[in-house]
Amino acid sequence: MPKSKRNKIVSLTKTDKQGHEGKEKLIDQIHECVDNYEYIWVFSVQDMRNTFLKDIRNDLKSTSRLFLGRNRVMAKALGTTPEEEYKEGLAGLAKELRNEVGLLFTNKAPENIKDYFESYTQPDYARSGNVATESVQLSEGPVKRGPDNMPHNMEPLLRQLGMPTSLVNGIVTLHAPYMICREGETLSTNQAHLLKLFYHQLAEFRVQLTCYYHKGQVVQL
Repeated sequence: MPKSKRNKIVSLTKTDKQGHEGKEKLIDQIHECVDNYEYIWVFSVQDMRNTFLKDIRNDLKSTSRLFLGRNRVMAKALGTTPEEEYKEGLAGLAKELRNEVGLLFTNKAPENIKDYFESYTQPDYARSGNVATESVQLSEGPVKRGPDNMPHNMEPLLRQLGMPTSLVNGIVTLHAPYMICREGETLSTNQAHLLKLFYHQLAEFRVQLTCYYHKGQVVQL
C-alpha cells in the first residue's frame, strides 16, 4: 500500500519566523479544503480590488472557499513536488501560484464557475500603464467634479498633476481646455490620478480563471 501523504509534516523553515502561527493555520485550512471540496481553481486578478473580491466571496460563500495572497505558503500547503504534495497531482497546481492569484475551492461544476466569472465584471479606475479606452477632456472655465465645483483646496494638487489651473474668486478655474488622456494611449501615473479625481472609470475589473484541479489532474483553460 502506498504511503499516505495526508500525515506528512509541512516544514516552514524556508519562510520567515514572523507570523508562523498564521502560516500554520493557513496550511491547515487549505488541507481541510482539499479534503472537503471536489475542485480547486487557480484564478488571477490583474489589479486586486478588495471591494470586488469581497462581493465574489459573499456570492460564493455557501458553496465555495477563497484564499488570496501568500502564494509561497499556499504552494507549500499543496506541495511543490510529487514527494511533498498533499494529494496526488497537487504539485502541478502549486506551480501556478505566482503573481496576483488565488485559490477557489468548490463543489460546483466547472461550467457553473466559468459562467459566474464570465458574467462578473465591474467598472473600475484605470491605473498607470493601462491603455485609455476613451478620450477625456475638460472644458475651459470653472473646474467641475460631478455636478459640483472642485473644492478650492484641491487646486495645488491639480497644478502638480499638470493641469493649468488657478483660483479665481475662490473657484478652481482652467485657463484653457485640458485633455487628460486620448483614446489608445498608455496612461501615466498623473493621468490615472486625474481620471480618478474626476470619476472617470476607464477600466474593467475581471477575474481570469487559469486552471483547475480535479481527481489528480490539472486542467488548463
